[in-house]
Amino acid sequence: MQNAIIEKVERAHRKESVPALEPGDQIRVHVRIREGEKERIQVFEGILLARNNPGIRETITVRKISFGQGVERIFPLHSPIVSKIEVVKRHRVRRAKLYYLRKLKGKAARLKERRRH
Repeated sequence: MQNAIIEKVERAHRKESVPALEPGDQIRVHVRIREGEKERIQVFEGILLARNNPGIRETITVRKISFGQGVERIFPLHSPIVSKIEVVKRHRVRRAKLYYLRKLKGKAARLKERRRH
């Protein structure tokens, strides 16, 4: 009984505009940022390392290199702070979690782009 109520509430807050995302995709996440009274959109572009948790609690881990330093951010997929997600490129990978990219630098951290038919 309680599960049905929780599912109904979760279904109401679930986003429908989420594109098909896979680890290895280079994505742009448009994030709403509040600074005092003002609100703006900031874009975080990087490689999708992992997807975690099912349903409305799903999160994605995105990694980018900023000024020679690796930066990772975890975004709740169905949160109102994430306004839009767009896929820039798709890369060919053979893992579900790409945590090994943390140890690699420069050219070693490159991924092969997936060919389009």
